[in-house]
Amino acid sequence: MAAPLSFYFDFISPYGYFASLRVEEIAARHGRNVDWRPMLLGVAVLKVMGLKPLLETPLKGDYIRRDVLRHARRHRIPLKRDLNASVGNPLPAARAFYWVKQQHPHLEAAMAHALFHAFWAEGRDLSTPEKVGAIELPGGLDGQVLAEATASEEAASLLRNAVASALKAGVFGSPTVVVDGEPFWGVDRLPDVEAWLAEGGW
Repeated sequence: MAAPLSFYFDFISPYGYFASLRVEEIAARHGRNVDWRPMLLGVAVLKVMGLKPLLETPLKGDYIRRDVLRHARRHRIPLKRDLNASVGNPLPAARAFYWVKQQHPHLEAAMAHALFHAFWAEGRDLSTPEKVGAIELPGGLDGQVLAEATASEEAASLLRNAVASALKAGVFGSPTVVVDGEPFWGVDRLPDVEAWLAEGGW
């Protein structure tokens, strides 16, 4: 099988959520798997690029609020999260994911979907390990065990290494899909991802 699509995203990104619902189907149509790779917009955008979060950017923030709701309506995507509410601490969800990916690799996609669904479709707060452990977990994962693992240095180290790897790969936004070394940023680039896979690039 050809190399998987590297799918970079942040759980607090609505566009990452939207892309997560489509990327596996696109990959499967072209005989690919998906390598799920959470990153942190707070590191890439705020610290490295020195920019404000999208929703806090004058003019653009108002547009993004409208665009996210419009996209959800058009594609009938459940979205209960208040876009004006604080996103909270993004670290626990990402740490929990990487611990699951390390310990139960067959559950990585299911875990990503569970976290995205809890945060965006249900509007839940995932800002602590305990709250992450309280969501509906895949594959018989134990919530208490996951909460303890999320708070561990192992999980923190896994996330730090993943964020460093994403930055080294030039990833700055969510979602970003990398196809055989070619990066595509934004949910609106998914048609280009599919065309690239179908045509072998251009």
